[in-house]
Amino acid sequence: MKNFIKNKPKPFKNPYFAGAILGVVLFSAYALTHSGLGASGAISRIHVALAKLISQSHVDVIGTFALMGAGETNPLDHASVFLLIGTFAGGMISAWYNGRLKLEIFKGPQISNLQRLIFALLGGIIMGYGARFARGCTSGQALSGGAVLSLGSWAFMFSVFIGGYAVAYFVRRLWAEPYRS
Repeated sequence: MKNFIKNKPKPFKNPYFAGAILGVVLFSAYALTHSGLGASGAISRIHVALAKLISQSHVDVIGTFALMGAGETNPLDHASVFLLIGTFAGGMISAWYNGRLKLEIFKGPQISNLQRLIFALLGGIIMGYGARFARGCTSGQALSGGAVLSLGSWAFMFSVFIGGYAVAYFVRRLWAEPYRS
């Protein structure tokens, strides 16, 4: 057991190698489940399962909910749910094995821990709403849609990067060291 406990984190893998492995995983997902990669579908199914516990009649009358959980249909009986669980578990195991599993808050010196957590929560809410509104998350759009050469997915990804760079211009001061003369 002691061989697995690391004091110093292992170096990161080559990003080209990791990208090739991701391509193999995406191809395997299409071959085995007939759908691509993405998290928002699984999260929607978990949401429907929780709603079903409270009010089956509500699930039956909401169109998108009914597609996943009407009647005796189990919304959790779908490959995307197992993919989400495997992604989380695999990430945790990999972080632990490579000596990177720890709680930490990444932030710049111009912002407090509480502010960083509030901004992260607000960003997550906005991204979650956007994923529901767009009927897909960024990983589903970029990986799965981009892999099948969907023009909408490529346009989406260029928009995400352009938007990210535009916003970064205005918030980068929160990450920079203050100027002292």
